[in-house]
Amino acid sequence: QLQLVESGGGQVQPGRSLRLSCVASGVSRDYVAIGWFRQAPGKEREIIAVIGRSHMNNGRAYVQEPLWGRFSISKDDAQDTVYLQMDSLKPEDTAVYSCAVTWFSHDLHRYSPTDFRFWGRGTQVTVSS
Repeated sequence: QLQLVESGGGQVQPGRSLRLSCVASGVSRDYVAIGWFRQAPGKEREIIAVIGRSHMNNGRAYVQEPLWGRFSISKDDAQDTVYLQMDSLKPEDTAVYSCAVTWFSHDLHRYSPTDFRFWGRGTQVTVSS
């Protein structure tokens, strides 16, 4: 059974960096994309970044435009791990960050959270001085 486990969250001061990891394990790892999402208290879950995994889009990445220059996504296939690098963190980045996978093929920039069917439990990121 597929499992997704996030790690790397914590509390940091504004302006600092964090790198989150999402490790996939188990069978049924034929998903076509994996994404990072976040949900702040009282807000809807939002998509942060997606990276492709199919033969059509393997390694191609998309990051939501407001986060360009601060957030990036990458993957290490040998480790079945996807990373979210977050730089210049701001208090408004405080949220629970989760990874999820999809078996639905789509243009990376058109994905929405509802396209992703299997989720990790998330890791808390708190940006505060």
